Amino acid sequence: MSQHRELKKVTTESLRLMKGKGRKIACLTAYDAIMAQLLDEAGIDLLLVGDSAGTVIQGLATTISVTLDQMLYHCKIVSRSVKRALVVVDLPFLSFQVSAEEALRNAGTLMKEAGAEAVKLEGGAVFSGVVKRLTDSGIPVMGHLGLTPQSIHSFGTYRVRGESEEEARRILEDARSLEEAGAFAIVLEKIPSALGKRITEAIEIPTIGIGAGPDCDGQILVTHDMLGLFTKFHPRFVRHYANMAEDMLHAFKSYADDVQKGRFPEEHESY
Repeated sequence: MSQHRELKKVTTESLRLMKGKGRKIACLTAYDAIMAQLLDEAGIDLLLVGDSAGTVIQGLATTISVTLDQMLYHCKIVSRSVKRALVVVDLPFLSFQVSAEEALRNAGTLMKEAGAEAVKLEGGAVFSGVVKRLTDSGIPVMGHLGLTPQSIHSFGTYRVRGESEEEARRILEDARSLEEAGAFAIVLEKIPSALGKRITEAIEIPTIGIGAGPDCDGQILVTHDMLGLFTKFHPRFVRHYANMAEDMLHAFKSYADDVQKGRFPEEHESY
């Protein structure tokens, strides 16, 4: 019976109830079918089809070049591959900033054609009108504050955000604004732990931390980071749960060596 309860579909309401019960929310990114299936089977609560696909899948330096069509492609694959987890997809750069109506069309496309159950957008109070337009139209929205990767050229650095009291106060006000506009949760990226705790206690919707300390209502990492697959850089907030880049490199080298030396395939591997 407990297994059946655990398989119950995660919804935005589920996340709100988790916060109320003090049950931490486990989130990871997904871009393909096999990974999505494994993450879902493992009991991950929320799968983010992130524009981080630009860096860990496409090999780009930033997420800015990721297109709506690319997010549509990845989200279709993930959404049809999971049964339990809530599937959230990033609205990529310039897909929501131009106008609330354009944001609605783009978010609606991700919901209708790709099977997304919610969208995520970066930015604070300046986008509260967009959040309200989407939520009023029945599209759940997750916010994203702190270090927002789509604004990296504006920031000019990947340093921690919200270290000054002025910036911390602004991020807190942004969180309240997004909550008031109807957001169901907010990702807090690379801010001081004390600020993560302060925001989590100040708002009723769940906070999902990535480098925002242990007091957030949940945590998210890029799956390729926590598996040790993406090795270009290693932020402090990333814990490696595996070293798959090394394991895969060894497997590939072993295969190449076996083929080149005639050790593969052997008789029992042939017809």
